Amino acid sequence: MPIVEDLKRSAERLTGIGRPPRRKLDRLVRLRRPELYRFEDDGHNALLPLVVYRGAERLDGHYDPAAVFEETFACHGWRGSWRDGIYAFQHFHTATHEVLGIARGWVAIRFGGAKGRTLKLTAGDVVVLPAGTGHQRIRATADLLVVGAYPAGGHYDEPKPDEVDHDDAVASIARTKLPRKDPVYGSDGPLIDLWKKARTAARHVHRRPKPAP
Repeated sequence: MPIVEDLKRSAERLTGIGRPPRRKLDRLVRLRRPELYRFEDDGHNALLPLVVYRGAERLDGHYDPAAVFEETFACHGWRGSWRDGIYAFQHFHTATHEVLGIARGWVAIRFGGAKGRTLKLTAGDVVVLPAGTGHQRIRATADLLVVGAYPAGGHYDEPKPDEVDHDDAVASIARTKLPRKDPVYGSDGPLIDLWKKARTAARHVHRRPKPAP
């Protein structure tokens, strides 16, 4: 599937067919209240909440749904996009955040490792994973198509929880810079404010002096 989708994307970019123009992207985005999920440390440690926007993209058939996500993410500075499915093994990223848009089908993904939670995502949904969030495909439709992208300034890796030193991973995750914009709603989106508050709260907890014995 990745090869076919890569060829399709190249043809779309060359001809413009199937790709929404930037001026029409606002019409394809629905305002959605974010769902927030936090997970316990399970060999990695995401300090920030996972954010889910249900039905955030309007996939109405006029444009290639994958192209809708790619153009939306790119116009807000989330680039390096790909089209594929989700790995069937647990993995995470220690130095970059990631956004996933469900372009076709549905998928059940376990986020947060063994102590995490399985969420079902369907076409039009968007999930934003802060660095350190474990994710693994549990089941999916045969036609599943996902679009992923990353904010500027990160470094891509995809270790399994037992492939990196825990303390090194936590330190790398903590150093990962916040994105400049929400991948769906841009400067006006809730993501950045939510993550700034969560990071400030996490730092406050870590700096709190321990009680005397």
